[in-house]
Amino acid sequence: MDFVRYAERAAELVNGSFDEVEEVRAYLSDRAWLVDQVGPRDVPALKRFQRELRPVFETAVDGDEISVVTALNALLNTHPITPYISGGDSRDWHLHVSNRSSSVAELLVAEALMGLATLVCDVGALRLGVCQATGCVDVFVDTSPNQSRRYCSDRCSSRANVAAYRARRRAEATDVGQGAHA
Repeated sequence: MDFVRYAERAAELVNGSFDEVEEVRAYLSDRAWLVDQVGPRDVPALKRFQRELRPVFETAVDGDEISVVTALNALLNTHPITPYISGGDSRDWHLHVSNRSSSVAELLVAEALMGLATLVCDVGALRLGVCQATGCVDVFVDTSPNQSRRYCSDRCSSRANVAAYRARRRAEATDVGQGAHA
């Protein structure tokens, strides 16, 4: 399994809206084998996990690696994970998270935590972030080569860049206007 993808799904979980079973099913639209397994108990479990996981991303923004790891370890203790090796032969062995859990929510939580834990060990605890665009609170996983990501999406990045450009233009116009009166 691609644990970066598991980590990215963790960010998607935090950012998701899970007020109804249908919203969870829509989130899983690319994983058809799980859609029919979603039940009403998955909704409050995912909402609770969102509240538990968001602080991990927020702590990473503060640059405190130890706190990120401590928070992740606390979640790993609360939500134990059972990994297993899958594949057909020695060229194909890879890890997955066990699907023997009693709910879809437990599987998604396990995948998210396994992905984040692996990401932190492989590339560092500060690869998690919260969008810096005004009005956006979405989280993201920074997989950029130089750890420079600041926005959750291209859309937020573009809006922030356009807003900064317009602010510079207004400032230039104000400076020009004030220079004429001096």
